[in-house]
Amino acid sequence: MGRVEELSKFKKASETRGSAPNLKRDGFRFVTKYNHRDGKLTMKMTDDVVCVQFSTNQLQDVKRLEKLSASLMRSMVSHS
Repeated sequence: MGRVEELSKFKKASETRGSAPNLKRDGFRFVTKYNHRDGKLTMKMTDDVVCVQFSTNQLQDVKRLEKLSASLMRSMVSHS
């Protein structure tokens, strides 16, 4: 899938791949990286089959990514 330009598409792909059946079958991980020089936050989600990336420098998107990250963490912990 690659790089996604819209947060809603990234969120949908992450939640689909991060659901309980996919966690047990394929594994799932996401990485958050901040580039200070460019002022961009990049979040990458992969399950070794599909890799999706989203980058932003907007504070509103960063807050939404923080909520998504917390939601995915909660999902991973509760289904393991």
